[in-house]
Amino acid sequence: MLMVLLALALVCGLALVMAAPRAACTLWILALETSPDSWLDSLIGGHETIIGAMKAFGLALALILVVQDGARRDRYNPGFAFLAMFGIGLMHGLYPGLTLLGSVRSLIGSAGPFLFSFVRLRPAFILAVERATIWGPLVTIGFGGLLAALGLDHMYVIEQGALRLGASGEPPFLAGFALIGVYAGLMAMLVRPTAWQAIMVAINITIILLTGARTPLLLSGLVTIGALIIQRRLISLAAVTAIGAIALMFTSSLGFLRVVTLTQLGEAGNLSNRDLVWPYFQAAFAASPWVGWGVGAGKVVIPVTSSLTALIGTNAAHDEYLRIGTEGGALGLIILIALITLWVLRNAARLPPAQAALMRLIFLGFAFHSATDNTLIATTSSVFFIWVSSVFASVTETPKATA
Repeated sequence: MLMVLLALALVCGLALVMAAPRAACTLWILALETSPDSWLDSLIGGHETIIGAMKAFGLALALILVVQDGARRDRYNPGFAFLAMFGIGLMHGLYPGLTLLGSVRSLIGSAGPFLFSFVRLRPAFILAVERATIWGPLVTIGFGGLLAALGLDHMYVIEQGALRLGASGEPPFLAGFALIGVYAGLMAMLVRPTAWQAIMVAINITIILLTGARTPLLLSGLVTIGALIIQRRLISLAAVTAIGAIALMFTSSLGFLRVVTLTQLGEAGNLSNRDLVWPYFQAAFAASPWVGWGVGAGKVVIPVTSSLTALIGTNAAHDEYLRIGTEGGALGLIILIALITLWVLRNAARLPPAQAALMRLIFLGFAFHSATDNTLIATTSSVFFIWVSSVFASVTETPKATA
């Protein structure tokens, strides 16, 4: 029944894409941000099936846009790295327990978010992506409130005596989407500076604070400060610094916030059980250090049926460098890092100087974030890379802008 319902939803969605691709993209981004793999899974089950359906819809959207609007060349697309790792993995031999079909599914899921970089996106479509990315976390909170009012879900959890806002999903995912919303808002401020853009940046930073996610909060603050420096908005920078200083003065009364509680208790590390997970990936990486075990190996290094997965609730690596090293070895990791670097530098070079500097700063933060989270395989990656692709596409057909 679940498969039938998802198939019907997918058919209806494809019809919507062909008739109104911009609306379909907006709904897809908002649907991703509400985390149906969490709230819908709790109602009807089928976690992996739901994620697969959501990613399949994104692939269909990209392919239909190529047919309708045409394709563009993207020689440094990071998706090529996963294709190379897939081929090398087949020649080397897949990780025990990883099937060929499982590797193909992981290849599609890993390379899929980068497909929008091959599409000629219209200005109206680019604007729709920007708005959905910025407003998505707030929509998620509203949707989570509706589910909570109906008794179908809860808005937050209490962890170590502190509140963590999750809305309709999990706190780390809400924080990841809000961080992308901060990035999109800051970029929009460089193009069309308005009070609403600044307000939405502040709202998304507040959402991150309420989720208790430390790395996204740190990155949102640093990138915001960097954006203000790039724009030479010294008054705004001084105001942000003053607000931060005032907040520090009242930390004793903010104990309900997780980041404050952890600071007061001195508990800053291993809150995602990384010391339990990382040794498995390190051992798999060491067993085939040069070429890895094939795309998708990261999903079976720790089986979903293992007692460890049941204990901590996940089998994810929480470190993309380790996961990619396991799947593609040092060679695959080098290829992926090189392609992402070239992809960003080549496309950012076409942007106006301030936007180019901000995008480079965002990807420096992304590189740091990837050492502590699943930035390439989680559903947040689909939103992040369609937004990045839309920014790059906004100047694809125009010469490099001047300051």
